[in-house]
Amino acid sequence: MRTSELLAPTLRETPAEAENASHQLLLRAGFIRKAAAGIYTYLPLGRRVLTKLERIIREEMDRAGGQEVVLPIIQPAELWQESGRWEVYGEEMFRLRDRHQRQFCLGPTHEEIITALVRSEVNSYKQLPLLLYQIQNKYRDERRPRFGLLRGREFIMKDLYSFDRDQEGLNQSYAKMYQAYSNVFRRCGLDFRPVQADTGAIGGNYSHEFMALASTGEALLVYCQKCDYAANVEIAAARALPKPVAETPLPLKEVATPGQKTVAEVSTFLGITPDRLIKTIFYEADGQLVAALVRGDRELNEVKLQNYLGCRHLVLAGPERVMAVSGAPVGYVGPVGLSGVPIYADLEIPYLVNAVAGANREGYHLTGVNPGRDFKADAFADLRQVEAGEPCPQCGAPLSQARGIEVGQVFQLGTKYSQPLGATYTDEQGQEHPIVMGCYGIGVSRTMAAVVEQHHDEHGIIWPLSVAPYEVVIIPASLKDSGQREVAEGLYQELLAAGVEVVFDDRDERAGMKFVEADLIGYPLRLTIGKKTLTQGTVDVKWRHEGQEAALPREGLVPRVREMLAREMEKYR
Repeated sequence: MRTSELLAPTLRETPAEAENASHQLLLRAGFIRKAAAGIYTYLPLGRRVLTKLERIIREEMDRAGGQEVVLPIIQPAELWQESGRWEVYGEEMFRLRDRHQRQFCLGPTHEEIITALVRSEVNSYKQLPLLLYQIQNKYRDERRPRFGLLRGREFIMKDLYSFDRDQEGLNQSYAKMYQAYSNVFRRCGLDFRPVQADTGAIGGNYSHEFMALASTGEALLVYCQKCDYAANVEIAAARALPKPVAETPLPLKEVATPGQKTVAEVSTFLGITPDRLIKTIFYEADGQLVAALVRGDRELNEVKLQNYLGCRHLVLAGPERVMAVSGAPVGYVGPVGLSGVPIYADLEIPYLVNAVAGANREGYHLTGVNPGRDFKADAFADLRQVEAGEPCPQCGAPLSQARGIEVGQVFQLGTKYSQPLGATYTDEQGQEHPIVMGCYGIGVSRTMAAVVEQHHDEHGIIWPLSVAPYEVVIIPASLKDSGQREVAEGLYQELLAAGVEVVFDDRDERAGMKFVEADLIGYPLRLTIGKKTLTQGTVDVKWRHEGQEAALPREGLVPRVREMLAREMEKYR
């Protein structure tokens, strides 16, 4: 490809809306352009990267026994109503009606429609196991699309579905996909970690997320450096409990705390540490008001609370409803004397002695609060977020913490979809059973962004060779020099004939500008044709990830370049 013919419009300035590195660089380097909030056009360079990612994914899915299909993006509401998710999925679903007023949605995921396909085509144990996958666009009306390709309303996804006779078969399919995903992300050049995860809106019994480690990641995870334990903090189990305090319970006392609402303010005002406070947080769980308690130095984990309650929707209660039930504004509420609201307390709450809590009266708190004596919780459960330094639930070593970008997730669905949708098979004895399912997704466009988050510097993108849009760029220092132009053209033609993915920067521009753009775009290998090429017969060769140039003879350079590329590609096998 000649740069003069390539649509790769680079930007000197970073667009104001671009918050993170991948968003900034993919825009500046001419890979994507914004069409609307969370919706992007992929320009030729971006499409080439996606093609490379999809090729790797297809190879690994096919190697694991997957068969590719294409499912419709527009899905009938009837299937979602059969599974019970039409009303449950929420506002993220794009819903529409056709001219006959029949309801449809733009597929946010495809469990329903793939299950309907299988129930109509599979009826015998002889047809199982079955692995079907697709790569196509998904649509979710995100409340706050942000970070470019990392949280969009239209995105490219690979989703595979496994169909087995029983749990043992599902375990085998799950293990195949777990390994296949590890292969995919390794080949893409990602530093990643599989972690135990919440099943979320997809549902099921068991799940792992594949996290690309990045400081800009939205997900928080904890992991053990001594054993293989790793989990999203949404589900990471809190195993450590405080030791009982040898302290005489004091009488309950109301104290004035005017204007002191936050944990930090109350702690400072009363001269205590935050772990002596009880935070009382009100939620609406499927419309019912509940109170959740955690220590003042802890964060309540909403996913744990929602899973414990088994509710479909969990949202913070508004200040008006808090005032109506407690008689006090947020910041002054507490569990003592609270009536008509179920109280769910974290496992650390019973260990508190002489704690502090809101008095359910504006401007006042209670001291000497002792759980069990002064209030009773309806239930105790692990409701807090695990933090770095806590003991690993498997081996007891201190946990480490990191941020990550979720690039893939695998689920054991069981019969969550096959049972309500009637996808069954007949065994050897003629008995009918629901098919046991798994679901496995990779965010293809998100993976592209994750690669950039991990592979960039102050000059631009540093693409791993396995997913780079082109492998080599040729830059003549001066196109006005006929000798340089002739050598560059000849080298370009030889590399093309040798099957190398090469770009020839044939624009009549300053060499410095071409070097800056080459680094911004992130071509892995740069070949510079200059005066030394004509006088000494050498070409300056530079790997983008190394940054140092080496002069190599022009004679025999093409096989040498092919050898260098092959050696580099071995890192991603």
